[in-house]
Amino acid sequence: MSVEAVGIPDAEALYQQAPCALVLTNDKGLILKVNQTFCHWLGYTHEQLVGVRKLQELLTVGGRIFYQTHWMPLLVMQRSITEVKLDFLTADGKVTPMVLNAGRREHQGQVFDEVSAFIVADRIRFEQELLQAKRQAEDALQRHVVLERELNRQRELAVDRALFAEQMIGIVSHDLRNPLQVVSMAAQYLRSLDMTERQSTMLSHIGEATARSQRLINDLLDFTQARIGQGLAVNRAPVQLDRAIAAAVGSLRLLYPHRDIVFSASDEALFCHADADRLAQLLGNLVANAMTYGDGTSPVEVRVSAAQGTVEIAVHNVGEPIDEAELGSIFSPMTRGSELGREVRSVGLGLFIVSEIAKAHGGVVEVVSSALAGTTFTTRFPAYASAG
Repeated sequence: MSVEAVGIPDAEALYQQAPCALVLTNDKGLILKVNQTFCHWLGYTHEQLVGVRKLQELLTVGGRIFYQTHWMPLLVMQRSITEVKLDFLTADGKVTPMVLNAGRREHQGQVFDEVSAFIVADRIRFEQELLQAKRQAEDALQRHVVLERELNRQRELAVDRALFAEQMIGIVSHDLRNPLQVVSMAAQYLRSLDMTERQSTMLSHIGEATARSQRLINDLLDFTQARIGQGLAVNRAPVQLDRAIAAAVGSLRLLYPHRDIVFSASDEALFCHADADRLAQLLGNLVANAMTYGDGTSPVEVRVSAAQGTVEIAVHNVGEPIDEAELGSIFSPMTRGSELGREVRSVGLGLFIVSEIAKAHGGVVEVVSSALAGTTFTTRFPAYASAG
């Protein structure tokens, strides 16, 4: 089958209907030949362009300037230009952006410029949208940076204020020790004197209030040390745990004469390396919590045991269970206490101190609470040593 039989368009038809604009000019820009595509895009007839108009005359003002200052010199020097964007004006005055390629050649002693052009309106629109999106993203990023800086500034300011407040708590708490010691010593002296029953009762109230104030001050000082310093300091030494906790329970019974505190321990002696004073403080805070939140008619149980190289101190009370929503934050400072009546309200540091003492011993404290079984706080830490 011959090529002619296939019906392929001839060269002139291909030129006239090419998917791009094709223009031939002389070295001055005068249009010598143009295809139908270019005429259609700009709205001109063949007769209105060929031998009548120069290529640069169809450009916008900015395009004409570029044509004179860049286009013509580049063609003279390089004899070719690729991917230059210029804006053309249609017959009705509308701007049509095109990308042009051009090459210069000589034929029979004459210079000709061959130009091909493509409309890039969609591309320009996409680039503008992309540029706008980029600017919006940069603006959003800048706003984010500004907000982040302000947030960091506010955070640093809050940290400074919190640190100052905690330091003040430590300073004030430390300064309150001396007047409380004076009150405590005066109360001890008055106990040696003959007093009426009413005076003796009032003196007991003074002693209880002084003891409560001293515990509060100790908690505040420990809180400051735990938050500002490197955690609570402990002085570990060999301790027979069951005997130390039994002694602490005895002191607590004197502090709570109208409540029952039941102590139990395993039959064998329990030895560990620990700070006996800190463990007594831990137990005192847990028992105080049980007295405050537990059933006032039921005993508080204290159990000491050992298992698999660890020792446990458990404090149990019956009463209203801890709300499940509070269990996750119950060892955070100032969590419990604000909901109580004014006569028993605390600053909510007791359980935080308990947790810090457990951590200082390399252990943990856990709590389980239900209406049926009651509430149990269990402190576990490594024993480190056993009886020899």
